[in-house]
Amino acid sequence: MIKLLASLKLTITAGFTLTIAFVIYFLTLGNVLDIYFLQFLFRYIHVLAGIMWIGLLWYFNFVQIPNMPNIPDDQKPAIGKVIAPAALWYFRWGAMLTLISGLILAYLNGYLLSALQLGITTNSPRDTAIGIGMWIAVIMWFNVWFIIWPNQKKALGIVEADSDTKAKSAKTAMLFSRTNTLLSIPMLFAMVSAQNIWA
Repeated sequence: MIKLLASLKLTITAGFTLTIAFVIYFLTLGNVLDIYFLQFLFRYIHVLAGIMWIGLLWYFNFVQIPNMPNIPDDQKPAIGKVIAPAALWYFRWGAMLTLISGLILAYLNGYLLSALQLGITTNSPRDTAIGIGMWIAVIMWFNVWFIIWPNQKKALGIVEADSDTKAKSAKTAMLFSRTNTLLSIPMLFAMVSAQNIWA
């Protein structure tokens, strides 16, 4: 067990193996892999990817950024050269998978167009709620890929930049990361409420 948990790759493989065993159990009960299972599968992928994305967003904003001033200068390169680039890879690809799986999920459930139109054409409060959540998520995804990541590449020295540009880029990335933290709260409320409190 220690060997399994000492390796992230083995840990994740074991997690997905248990999940597949659960699906096999589901099938042994006479259930089928129909459209309802496909809807569930994409909801599962959407939630899993969303946990990766928003979890890392909150890690950056609740843990890394506030504690950077407390780290001795000689230790900061470990964050900037090793930890942050790795975290940013999972962060941006978590955002991508969350967006794509969410759009597929909305399509499979038949509310994609209505939600993108904020429920205006269907007069559906549920579609309005999920639509608001979707549009906030699209803004957040855009911030990740087109503002935060390009600025972080400069700030971390992944691409060449002078010291003034690095400082400006770090501040821009932080401000848009904070914007996404702010937006994540109503986004999650809109999406969860659409599944639970709107008719």
